[in-house]
Amino acid sequence: MTKSTKQWYTSWFDTPYYHILYKDRDYSEAQVFMDNLTNYLNIPQGGKILDLACGKGRHSLYLNTLGYNVTGVDLSEQSIGHAKQFENDTLKFRVHDMSKPYPEQFDAVFNLFTSFGYFEDESCNLNTIKSIKAELNEFGFGVIDFMNTNYVIDNLVTENVKSIEGLDFHQKRRVKDGYIVKDISFDADGELYKYQERVKAFTLEDFLDLFEKAGVHLLDVFGDYKLRKYHTQTSERMIMIFK
Repeated sequence: MTKSTKQWYTSWFDTPYYHILYKDRDYSEAQVFMDNLTNYLNIPQGGKILDLACGKGRHSLYLNTLGYNVTGVDLSEQSIGHAKQFENDTLKFRVHDMSKPYPEQFDAVFNLFTSFGYFEDESCNLNTIKSIKAELNEFGFGVIDFMNTNYVIDNLVTENVKSIEGLDFHQKRRVKDGYIVKDISFDADGELYKYQERVKAFTLEDFLDLFEKAGVHLLDVFGDYKLRKYHTQTSERMIMIFK
């Protein structure tokens, strides 16, 4: 059985297998990042934050516990369906395409954990940044937390197997046509599943070009979740603050 679609993320993100493969993500690291980021941006108590491509809402949930009014949006109906059980008066989740403006304005818009560069249509990348600009209030900040492409390519593990919950995920990685591509295959319930992740290999220069076209200005770049200085070849992340 092969699962595939022109837009890979619309099928892969909605499977339970996606969440099994990535279940060991570091939640404590994510919380430290949110602490550091909200302190750096000096977001007011009760301030409004939009979490773009929020998945099942792990960042949104934690931000809400810090006292912020949070809206999490994602294209995955399954992820939003899961997240909705945690809603309250200051936390809501909606199915939404991040390349289109959400009809509210916020003190900050976060796009976290390399949740950018998926689109087959290049114009959607620019439209996402234009949408973030429209979603910011007068004093708001946009944040894109992206992989440092230079570091990822230099340290690319071309092939490995990750075994979780009785499933063996075979992962093959390569750089092709300006994308970092990961092919994932595994057997489950006697059937073979195949998925592919494709993320545009954006550099800082590529983002600067998009920012200029979108009419936003880069204010700072950090290289990790402790907000240390960004280094082109050695930083693991590329965390861009703009408005």
